[in-house]
Amino acid sequence: MRFPLGRITVEILRGDVTEANADAIVNAANSYLEHGGGVAAAIVRKGGPEIQEESRKYVRQHGPVPVGGAAVTGAGRLRARYVIHAVGPRWNIDPPEKLGDAVKNALRLADDLGLKSIAFPAISTGVYGWPYEAAAREMLRAMREEANSLRSVARIMIYLYDDRAYNSFIDVFRRELGNGFSAMDLGSSVS
Repeated sequence: MRFPLGRITVEILRGDVTEANADAIVNAANSYLEHGGGVAAAIVRKGGPEIQEESRKYVRQHGPVPVGGAAVTGAGRLRARYVIHAVGPRWNIDPPEKLGDAVKNALRLADDLGLKSIAFPAISTGVYGWPYEAAAREMLRAMREEANSLRSVARIMIYLYDDRAYNSFIDVFRRELGNGFSAMDLGSSVS
């Protein structure tokens, strides 16, 4: 399902973010960029150990990434050119607006790199415990606030691994943005 957000298109997709046909994929990371579980582990498994090696080098040089912050590495063997590691907040522990900050900082990094497309997972909904609907609302709020500032990013994809997550995100985006367009409405296929 696709939704217009100014000149940007936001797509909600059911699938694996590591398979995204995007210039960058976003990793739901921890502050130390140790990719041992969830989306992070899947990214390293598919992209190769160089992603973890670059992440450790980043932390050695710059220190831990703060909650709400983002860092970039290469993408190894993934289709994407970059992995943007966004550190989301823990539910009921960290300030909730930090999820929006993580999304905005990931978008800004992609824009600074001149990228046209970026694919997100549902940041903070795994071990950090965010309910899907709350994450969807916060991610959409951040995308709305950042959309008019983006110069190169034209396509934002949100990949959701299961039906519950997908349906929650679709419900939130429809409530906020209207019905959107399906791939059939647009006469094209969704990647």
